[in-house]
Amino acid sequence: MSYLDNILFAILLIVGFGFFAASVKKIIRNINLGVDVDRKDNPKARWKNMAMIALGQSKMVKRPVAGILHIFVYVGFIIINIELIEIIIDGLFGTHRIFAPYLGVVYDVLIASFEILAILVIFAVTVFWIRRNFIRLKRFIHSDLTGFPKSDANYILYFETVLMILFLLMNASDFHLQNVPGGYSHFHKAGSYPISQFIAPIFNGTSNELVGLLFEVFWWLHIAGILVFMNYLYFSKHLHILLAFPNTYFANLKPQGQFDNLASVTNEVKLMLDPNADPFAAAPPADANAAPAKFGASDVQDLNWVQLLNAYTCTECGRCTSACPANQTGKKLSPRKIMMDTRDRLTEVGKNMDANKGTFVPDNKTLLNDYITPEELWACTSCNACVEECPVNISPLSIIMDMRRFLVMEQSAAPMSLNAMMTNIENNAAPWQYSQQDRLNWKNEN
Repeated sequence: MSYLDNILFAILLIVGFGFFAASVKKIIRNINLGVDVDRKDNPKARWKNMAMIALGQSKMVKRPVAGILHIFVYVGFIIINIELIEIIIDGLFGTHRIFAPYLGVVYDVLIASFEILAILVIFAVTVFWIRRNFIRLKRFIHSDLTGFPKSDANYILYFETVLMILFLLMNASDFHLQNVPGGYSHFHKAGSYPISQFIAPIFNGTSNELVGLLFEVFWWLHIAGILVFMNYLYFSKHLHILLAFPNTYFANLKPQGQFDNLASVTNEVKLMLDPNADPFAAAPPADANAAPAKFGASDVQDLNWVQLLNAYTCTECGRCTSACPANQTGKKLSPRKIMMDTRDRLTEVGKNMDANKGTFVPDNKTLLNDYITPEELWACTSCNACVEECPVNISPLSIIMDMRRFLVMEQSAAPMSLNAMMTNIENNAAPWQYSQQDRLNWKNEN
């Protein structure tokens, strides 16, 4: 590479990583719009969760075919990009495979393993594409997966395939030039190429200068493609390759089915049970000018930051929806749509803030009603099947329950059957409409 190439490469890196850093900053800001919640307890269990689920893919392999293929893509893509460190150094300083002299045989093993993984990635991605576009698995053609979300999955598969092919072509042209009799330019022998050595013969009969030019083209396209793909993550479901780690670390460790009580309601109940209690012992007096606390959630700002992190982490794989009994019986609820709608609304709020110098200007929209309907929320049986199925510990149920709380406690908008039950509990201390004295009559009938 010439000095001009080194400068152009440095500019490419600065622009690529600069845009990525700006996107990450926006994501962090949007997640922090959520209500604060403490998820710093039991770090040992949290590290174990992250190691087993995000790194170890333990929940992915519950569906073996997709799980094993995903491991190929995940491990291959992450490990192959270790070579990105060497590419960056070579690009900045005009060197060629700078690590080879220092790592010796280890370098040969690394390059060989990268190539084998590249072929596995191409194979897995091809199978994924066939499953989506020819076999058309039900969860990939569901009514909640249309438009960009449906195309996005294919775009990612195309991206990954092209990047792996460029990687192998780059290595194949490199291998060819390394074995030119008498040597060629700065291409010294380095690395082992179990796959690309069989691709290299396509360059036979081609001038060394042209092969050298092709190597430069493959090299530049490969690194540029990685930077473009990295910045595409912000707009894509593939953001989960980064967020799966914090998402599994900060996941709820409580037993499934154990719901959090609202602190304000708990405090009121304690005061009712103990009239002598200090009403401000649990929480200091609120600012007289502040808006009263809202029960439940009607918009993304009412959800906690972990729920917003969940929304950004959603892989849109549809395992949650395919396991949802409400969805299976034809009801409108789709847990995947709940997460996608939450992310879409959060993105909309973020754009609103970008357009108004960091301040959110009310837009007469809310997550509830404009994105998610009460019909969807009340279809949920709160069985936790969606939570159990999610490969990265996302909880659509927690969002559903918070929005139900808003409907019941802020709008008194529960279904008639539920309102009747709550009235009976209030009046009769039982869900049924008869006097308290008759509550145990059922035992005499059985």
